[in-house]
Amino acid sequence: MSIAIKEVTDKASLKKFAAFNILLYKGNPYHVPTLTVDEMMTLDRKKNPAFEFCESVYYLAYKDNKIVGRIGGIINHRANEIWKQQYARFSFLDFIDDEEVSKALFDAVEKWALEKGMNGIQGPLGFTDLDHEGLLIWGFDRMGTMATTYNFPYYKEHLAKLGYVKDQDWKEFHIQIPEKIPEKHRRIAEIVMEKYGLRIQKFKKTKDIWPYAKKIFLLWNEAYKPLYGYSELSPSQIDYYVKMYIPMLRLEMITLIVREEDDAVVGVGITLPSLSKALRKAGGKLLPFGWFYLLKTLRGKGEVVDLYIIGILPEYQNKGINAALFYDLIPIFNKIGFTYAESNPELELNTKVQSQWLDFDTKHVRTRRAFIKLLK
Repeated sequence: MSIAIKEVTDKASLKKFAAFNILLYKGNPYHVPTLTVDEMMTLDRKKNPAFEFCESVYYLAYKDNKIVGRIGGIINHRANEIWKQQYARFSFLDFIDDEEVSKALFDAVEKWALEKGMNGIQGPLGFTDLDHEGLLIWGFDRMGTMATTYNFPYYKEHLAKLGYVKDQDWKEFHIQIPEKIPEKHRRIAEIVMEKYGLRIQKFKKTKDIWPYAKKIFLLWNEAYKPLYGYSELSPSQIDYYVKMYIPMLRLEMITLIVREEDDAVVGVGITLPSLSKALRKAGGKLLPFGWFYLLKTLRGKGEVVDLYIIGILPEYQNKGINAALFYDLIPIFNKIGFTYAESNPELELNTKVQSQWLDFDTKHVRTRRAFIKLLK
């Protein structure tokens, strides 16, 4: 039977779109499901402020009246303007191992991109860098993090047959946490703090972090501006992410490096206990028990810590500020009981960020890829 491609046009079909990833990977030991409520908010044109400068389309593939694949198309007009290109993005990609299905999905999103005047398509990429990005191409035998997605090995083979080639790669690392602060980090941290008039800012109550919340995302804008595909977060996006993320953070695991003279944030380290196992137990749902698994993990002890956001203001990069972050965080990690950290995806060409792991026992564990195809 031929493949039927249907555009998602109502809330009921949007729920099916969001849920398909969970159904496809049910029982897979390495898959970490996204909370459906979060994915619905991301996809919703009325709730996600990225739609101030983005547009999107979502498709479901049916075979024998059963959903067998999904794909999203995104045009980030701000990113296109910044990077001087006319590209669409594909995202939210999932499909069974059937070349007829993958071809039908990409045919649909490529046709949409051409109709919108685009001359290329790249991905997987989301609306912003805080969305999932990159297709897993190596490291299929490990559970991922909350910030990443899992996919079967056959995905990359399908994309190659459809004419997609490498655009950029990201690497992810497993970092052993030392039992004490390395002497080199201690020495560098103390020197740079004094030299540049900096202090470590910590928080005991959630209300204390609010004056710094927007500063964190403004630093994110500056630090990540030069990186692949990035478009700056708008004020409404910053408000959106502040409300979404700040209440869930564990305060002692947040470290800011602040300039004494004007209270400017020049470095940020936001870390979280790994939520991967809790999200697997939740199965994409907050109710009835998903919230309990997540809250228990956020407040408890654990083996793995996720380095969720590590950022340094550009004028302070390569000056040892990252040493000050770990100067504060390593004793906290040891107190909680973490034995190793998982990095977020780091661009293969971003040697600045990867150099900070040189003094640690580090292992490359996963590689992700953004693909590109020029359209005629």
